[in-house]
Amino acid sequence: MKTAIAPGSIRIIAGSLRGSKLPVHLSDGLRPSPDRVRETLFNWLGSSLIGANVLDAFAGTGVLGIEALSRCAAFVNFIEIKPGLARALQSQLIRLKMAGRAAVHCVDAMQALPKICKTRAPTLVFVDPPFAAALHQPMLAALLPCLGDGALVYLEAEKGHMPVLTSGWASHKHSSAGAVEFALWRRQADHAG
Repeated sequence: MKTAIAPGSIRIIAGSLRGSKLPVHLSDGLRPSPDRVRETLFNWLGSSLIGANVLDAFAGTGVLGIEALSRCAAFVNFIEIKPGLARALQSQLIRLKMAGRAAVHCVDAMQALPKICKTRAPTLVFVDPPFAAALHQPMLAALLPCLGDGALVYLEAEKGHMPVLTSGWASHKHSSAGAVEFALWRRQADHAG
């Protein structure tokens, strides 16, 4: 797969922060979701974002979580393991006056998940790790006991590498754009139909 050159900035598409730009720092594996993909995702989510508790599990620039805040999510927990990116994200939340509706955790996502979910159970989770890290399936397994029935999980993967749908999940929406495949899954109770 060709390595993309990080752009200088990425913009918030809609909501109260519409047009705001976030810097994109060069960092291994950092690949912000393209505008076209984000536009489709947030059209899918629609009014379900209003008052949502969101977890941006592999935050990077934070563009997915900040877009959710812009569109009336109640709170976003951002997890970013790289200290430089976590500091940059915290600075952007302060600049955008969103720090009171968000928390940035500089930790390993799967290790921090039980504590973060217990403190503020997410109704929406963004799972968009570096493609080469192969973290989709382990993250989904870790999320399963942490989420309530009906919670949504957004997945973004390299085309042809979307995780396998397993028990406890139902496919809600699915699409692709260029080299990216993306989907919205719903957490469902494990019971016979």
